[in-house]
Amino acid sequence: MATSDKLLGGLMLLTAIFVFVYYTTWALLLPFLPDSSPLQPLFPPREYVIRIPLFILVSGLVGIGLFFGRIMLSEARRRSGAGKKV
Repeated sequence: MATSDKLLGGLMLLTAIFVFVYYTTWALLLPFLPDSSPLQPLFPPREYVIRIPLFILVSGLVGIGLFFGRIMLSEARRRSGAGKKV
């Protein structure tokens, strides 16, 4: 099992490095290259440099909020059910 964990961890690390390099190139280096550069077609339009991370951030915050809301509701139901002893 340790070998598969190491393989999965290595794959996740390589994916994170690729995403970091791709996004850094897209956000920081691409604006300084001319429009005729061969790298320009490899990247989406510049407006998505902000939209994609913003969407991921909002989705993550909504997911965390829904998770906490669900936990709080289940705790409230459990406490209200435990308080009624017949």
